[in-house]
Amino acid sequence: MPNGSESGKSIVQIQSNASLMTFDAGLYCIFMSKPVEHFAAPGFPAVKVTQAPNIPQGLVTISGLDEDGIISNPGGAALVRVNRGPAQVLVTTYSLPNDTTEIPDVQVARLSGPVIRPAEEGAASDIASGAHPGAQNMPEISAHIRSQGDVTGSFGNWVGEPGSKQWIEGFGLSPKKDIAPEDIEYQAMLGKGWLSPWVEGGTFCGSRGMALPILGLRVRLRNAAAENFAVMVEAYFVDGSQVERTNADAVISAESHAALEAFKLDIVPLKAVGKGASPVAGRGRKKTA
Repeated sequence: MPNGSESGKSIVQIQSNASLMTFDAGLYCIFMSKPVEHFAAPGFPAVKVTQAPNIPQGLVTISGLDEDGIISNPGGAALVRVNRGPAQVLVTTYSLPNDTTEIPDVQVARLSGPVIRPAEEGAASDIASGAHPGAQNMPEISAHIRSQGDVTGSFGNWVGEPGSKQWIEGFGLSPKKDIAPEDIEYQAMLGKGWLSPWVEGGTFCGSRGMALPILGLRVRLRNAAAENFAVMVEAYFVDGSQVERTNADAVISAESHAALEAFKLDIVPLKAVGKGASPVAGRGRKKTA
């Protein structure tokens, strides 16, 4: 086999360090706990999360927030969904030879409990029975916003500031009138094609203090409330995209998959849903002059 000089190409042997992590059923985020101080070369060191070789297909789903699936500095992360645990994933760190850069610390945060797969959803729709403990004492809307921390609001008012470029990392809902907390459920869009499991009123959805934006949301009603009311939403995203007033029972996100910046939810009688709703349900588009 020709060496690098004979072939005219340079071959570099990459150093790697792999660890097996075991997870119970649920949704997790794997990320670098602190920024890498310097890079030996563009992209190195880097972390890659993959399914362990011994795990059956379909048991674990992994998606990187970046298209290449690499956790890099800054802000890279991977989402791991374990449909049935315990299950293992392989976390591998790559670095260049003789690189003195400290191997980045990898941290895991659990974003939700057990995941209900679509095939089971009809038989296990009681994700939670009754109102979440303490829901009546919670604000109507709570959210965690980058550089601001936890904020509170109410239905009919903006949560987050349009045009601020400060993304929302997570939110929770606990209606005080018209419907009960157990009559509403919602999801956060965590990445392209990634939604958190449904959670009911009084439950926080997303993350706090991890600098991981949500890219959108979805809200729907259940029980008798779904027969009489609907949730309408308006939303802004950090790239300037906007979703005009539309039914929130759809994934509300920007076409560009930009981070969610601000949203306003209203609970309205079902017969009023068609009035003033956007024809482009759920997809934010930039305004043109």
